[in-house]
Amino acid sequence: MKAGTIEFDGIEYPDGNASDPNDLGLMRGSPPPLGKRIRFEDDQYLVFPQIRWSLSHMRELVPTAAVWRGTGAPSNLGVASRDSEACIDALAFDDLHGRRYTWADSLAHTYTDGIIVLHRGMRIYERYFGALQPHRPHACFSITKSFAATLAATLIHEGTLDEGKTVSHYLPEMAETAYADATLRQVLDMQVGVEYSEDYADPQAHIWDYSRAGSLRARRPDYAGPSNYYDYLITLRKAGEHGKAFAYKTVNTEVLCWIMKRVTGAPLGEMLSGRIWSQIGCEEDGYLAVDSIGVEMGGGGLNASLRDLCRFGELMRCEGAWLGKQVIPAQVIADIRRGSDPAKFAHAGYTLLPGYSYRNMWWVSHNPLGMFEGRGIHGQRLYIAPKAELVIARFCSHPIATSAANDPVTLPAFMALCQLLMNG
Repeated sequence: MKAGTIEFDGIEYPDGNASDPNDLGLMRGSPPPLGKRIRFEDDQYLVFPQIRWSLSHMRELVPTAAVWRGTGAPSNLGVASRDSEACIDALAFDDLHGRRYTWADSLAHTYTDGIIVLHRGMRIYERYFGALQPHRPHACFSITKSFAATLAATLIHEGTLDEGKTVSHYLPEMAETAYADATLRQVLDMQVGVEYSEDYADPQAHIWDYSRAGSLRARRPDYAGPSNYYDYLITLRKAGEHGKAFAYKTVNTEVLCWIMKRVTGAPLGEMLSGRIWSQIGCEEDGYLAVDSIGVEMGGGGLNASLRDLCRFGELMRCEGAWLGKQVIPAQVIADIRRGSDPAKFAHAGYTLLPGYSYRNMWWVSHNPLGMFEGRGIHGQRLYIAPKAELVIARFCSHPIATSAANDPVTLPAFMALCQLLMNG
């Protein structure tokens, strides 16, 4: 393997340093040269190396709705010192294949665009690479699910929603679909039997039909399928029993967000702004990708600045409290941390995540650190380790969508940092 390259599934890719979108000249020039342009209609913006620019520029590619930060001053995260950053950069660990890395080297291997570490609520490490800058929102992908489901769990706690009710109770439109007899709890924990595939390496997977319906991928001139998320959701049919096993399906979150909007009358962005963004001193507005009728993509459409993602992680670490104010009920956070049934999770075959479960759209480790996390394709991560008093927020633009491509490095790197801080 050549220097500056990384191999995945027998294919060599330039590593994070060698594929820096600035050095590649992507979208540079006025106008950019033909071979350096990234356009939505070409349907290549999520392909490597274009993705290294795109995930920090989604608003320039797809329609969006704002998540307003409110009028308050940004909250204080402190300033990372050079000494603490140098100490972390030098941290050495072995990945799951026995290969030795330093923390600094691991960032290029995982195609990190930006990463922040908070310890006891204060910033001790912050780095940006490629197209990302501190003020610029980046695609969160499926970390969006964790935001949305935390809101839904709060509505259940408040009595606005009932987790025992079926989807069709809230959405009569879904009475002929897979979700007719699925409970809200089964949706929240992704235990719904629905015919829907999410293999990102398969161009025929249902995830791409969903994406085209929601205007996240370009449509061919002869496209005749659903033109928005709701029209797509009512096509879904049952496959298997509900409640038997964990099965990760992004459409579950879209159903959840439809229910929340139907019951509250508020779109997702408005709820995020009122209940989270404006409550924890976010620095920047976030934004959500929307479909042709303005429905925000709850399954993976959120874009946020790295610092604001980190603030949400700190809110979760602190049991929903922020500067003496209870923003999210502590009982909601406790329920997430307890997790669900690891036996149901085991059926899904996530061999790199033994002992995990999935609760309210958070990945719960059940390890001694009490770690739970939000995870998104191409390397997005919000890692919360309460026993280590640690939050890590990371954005990436990894060429491989599935987390299994970066987990062999990410999981031991983050655990090594926990141990360093706990022993220091």
